[in-house]
Amino acid sequence: MTYHVYGIGNALVDMEFEVAETFLQDNNIEKGLMTLIDEQQQQALSKSLTESYGVTKRTGGGSAANSIVAISQLGGNAFYACKVADDEGGNFYMNDLHKAGVTTRLEQVKHDGITGKCMVMVTPDAERTMNTFLGITTDFSVSELHFEDLKQAEYIYIEGYLVTSDVSRAAAIEARKVAADNNVKTAMTFSDPSMVTYFRDGVAEIIGDGVDILFSNEEEATIFTGKDNLDDAIADLKALCGTLVLTLGSKGAMIIKDNDERIAIDPVATTAVDTNGAGDMFAGAYLYGATHGFSDLQSGNLASEAASIIVSRFGTRLEADEQQHLIKKYC
Repeated sequence: MTYHVYGIGNALVDMEFEVAETFLQDNNIEKGLMTLIDEQQQQALSKSLTESYGVTKRTGGGSAANSIVAISQLGGNAFYACKVADDEGGNFYMNDLHKAGVTTRLEQVKHDGITGKCMVMVTPDAERTMNTFLGITTDFSVSELHFEDLKQAEYIYIEGYLVTSDVSRAAAIEARKVAADNNVKTAMTFSDPSMVTYFRDGVAEIIGDGVDILFSNEEEATIFTGKDNLDDAIADLKALCGTLVLTLGSKGAMIIKDNDERIAIDPVATTAVDTNGAGDMFAGAYLYGATHGFSDLQSGNLASEAASIIVSRFGTRLEADEQQHLIKKYC
């Protein structure tokens, strides 16, 4: 085994902005969700945000990419398969992942087009709202999967955002098949309530006959299952996975096993400033534990504290001192 986790997902240059509630209202932006926009809309929104607020932070993002970086920062070996263009954004994205210790094959292929961008708008209540121009990542396909690397991983990790593109969804399904044929376990995240709201059938298609680990929050769980209460939603989701990791925001998390054993994960008290990337960090830290012999409780506790750090300030990455604190305490 070369990699603890091999991730596939969108490649997006994240630009974070601290905005007022009125900005979302004035621009008819739906709060708390990821909304897809076209290039013209992205350019206009970027100009308005930059002029009004200025960029708080710029990093290589994408749901699965954030989780893969977290695994690498904690000391794991991680690979990320994605698609960027041969432009400034693409080179920034590639170098950003490599700097974080993540292996890619991006330097081997240069594509014409525009690298995807995500405008992350954070309101004073710490809620994140995303408007995303996928750019070339909408064409992420089987050609970008690098099967030999996939076969050398313990887990494949798939983000739900891939469902928005037919070609990317097909790539995710093919990757799952190759993983299963080579005894690579599968983990998946719903990624965002909008994915299970507007693309539910496609998400179910990627899940197929089930995954080893499924990450979901409360809202995603009830929307996907169509249930009115969380217990009924859990019962439905458990039929689709070996382990269900359910994040509960300020209430912590719950890990539900095959035998319906429920492991409560306590929250770590913090003052939320920016919730962007918290779920991604939780998933990445949990997967680090799952691939390093941790119990579910130990993995959950590591993930809970790592996520609490992320929400306490801007940015989706651990700083060097935060990495060392978590490694010394848990790893």
